[in-house]
Amino acid sequence: MNVHLVDGTYELFRAYYAVPSAKSASGAEVGAVRGLARSMLALLREPGVSHVGVAFDHVIESFRNDLFAGYKTGVGIDPDLWSQFELAEEVCRAIGVVVWPMIEFEADDALATAAARFAALPEVEQVLIASPDKDLAQCVTGTRVVCLDRMRKKLLDEPGVHSKFGVSPEQIPDYLALVGDSADGIPGVPRWGAKSAATVLKSYSTIDDIPDSAADWRVSLRGAVALADSLKNRRADALLYKRLATLRRDVPLAENLADMAYCGADRARLEAIAERLSDSSLVERTLHPS
Repeated sequence: MNVHLVDGTYELFRAYYAVPSAKSASGAEVGAVRGLARSMLALLREPGVSHVGVAFDHVIESFRNDLFAGYKTGVGIDPDLWSQFELAEEVCRAIGVVVWPMIEFEADDALATAAARFAALPEVEQVLIASPDKDLAQCVTGTRVVCLDRMRKKLLDEPGVHSKFGVSPEQIPDYLALVGDSADGIPGVPRWGAKSAATVLKSYSTIDDIPDSAADWRVSLRGAVALADSLKNRRADALLYKRLATLRRDVPLAENLADMAYCGADRARLEAIAERLSDSSLVERTLHPS
């Protein structure tokens, strides 16, 4: 069997910017949640989809904000999108999939934890993390744990990670620490870019292993002196950025593999959320898919 793990926060953001606006009877914006529901139902109808969990950032802030003031926050999120966060969790529960709403941790941490847990089980053939987020590439293991970009219908396995980033999955936190990740508010180390980071990390597995002086480097690289000086002067920052980029695999998720099995919708919940969304077709589309 396969286990599908969905980045619900990404799905909600994608729906908000891709789906036309829609209002409930009370005047609340619900277009993104309707789009999310359609997306989840489409996934559940695909062949081989039997065990599903979806993780959400119940709040945007996490323990990482205590480590670094510049880390991403909820500031700037459109109020019409922000107002749909809890509705998104509710509609997924009503549809019948396992939902993980993260507060102390992030949705990506829940996905990383679940991926490691279920990939370790012999009865699981493959774990598919449904998200294009580059952070999650660190979870990829061979072809057993892969990232799935549902919109582009592309799988990212371990050779794919090497091809795309020039580093191994376990090096993704070091890579992001050096080049930065604007989506998460990680600035990276000045002068370092994708090519230089990948080239150096091929010779040195981690940031800790990179010598302070370019004269001691095993790799020849244009601008090496400036790169080495920049890292030397900001090594503590780089190690902090690596910590920020490293996904946790110890999130206390209660569910076992049997709990992940999709057994259909909760009709009472589904009818209640359909009324809140002013979407009378949701019940029919969920319970009687064409």
